[in-house]
Amino acid sequence: MSVSMTGSGEIATPVESSKSAMTWGPIFGGAAAAIGVTLILLLLGSGVGLTMVSPWSGQSSSLGTVGVTAAIWLVVVQWLSSGLGGYITGRLRTKWAAVHTDEVFFRDTAHGFISWALATIFVAGFLASSLTSLAGAGAQAVGSAATAAGTAVSSTASAADLPTAYFTDALLRPEQARAGAPSDDTAATAEVSRILLNGAAAGQIPDDDKAYLATIVSARTGLSEADARTRVDTVLKRIDDAKVAAQKAADEARKAAATTALLGALSLLIGAFIAAAAAAFGGSQRDEEEDLIVTSRI
Repeated sequence: MSVSMTGSGEIATPVESSKSAMTWGPIFGGAAAAIGVTLILLLLGSGVGLTMVSPWSGQSSSLGTVGVTAAIWLVVVQWLSSGLGGYITGRLRTKWAAVHTDEVFFRDTAHGFISWALATIFVAGFLASSLTSLAGAGAQAVGSAATAAGTAVSSTASAADLPTAYFTDALLRPEQARAGAPSDDTAATAEVSRILLNGAAAGQIPDDDKAYLATIVSARTGLSEADARTRVDTVLKRIDDAKVAAQKAADEARKAAATTALLGALSLLIGAFIAAAAAAFGGSQRDEEEDLIVTSRI
């Protein structure tokens, strides 16, 4: 604390308030209002289909379109809830007496920003817990499907034994492939599966494996060698097309996630500004009304 002396010899001591400049009541009130409005608007957006994808093909927009629509709706939710929460924070605080107008403006904007931060942290935690629950359910479903698939193909080979099993088949492949083709359907299916899985891991199927596949198909189906080779090429092309489609879908999902993240970050920044500005506006309206106490002279 600095002390100064006037020209007449009097000592001037700065006035220091014993109360904090931060008022938590209006902050919590504005944050609660923002949280309530956010949850209502999020449920409304889900109800009208702005943030959901239909499981039926052709019944909803593409993943990228849905991601952008959901991000825009989250921006609207952020702005509306931030504006209302900040305004309530500014209107609920008491009038600060003997405080400069610039300081009042700073305190109001700080109160609005803190109220926005509390509401954002709560909503982010709520959404994170919801997404975690959904991810857990999805992982359980995927695990069940993987278990069923593993049971169905347990006769082929495990993932760890696949390279050894494939090269073992290659070593024991007969010279006269047609005559030595597996006569048992289970054995033929297992060997073909190992060849396809090895090709998927390597990125391509060698020509000798393609010829051997055509031989097995010809022996098991009665097709000619040429027709069997055509069928093998057709199936392998379908596998490549499915791989390309999966990669394209993953790339679209990545782009949609990046766009959503960028719009989300921008909406948070603008939401913080709106909350601070709304609190300053609400505080200025609060200070426009002056309560005067009339006392009689004695």
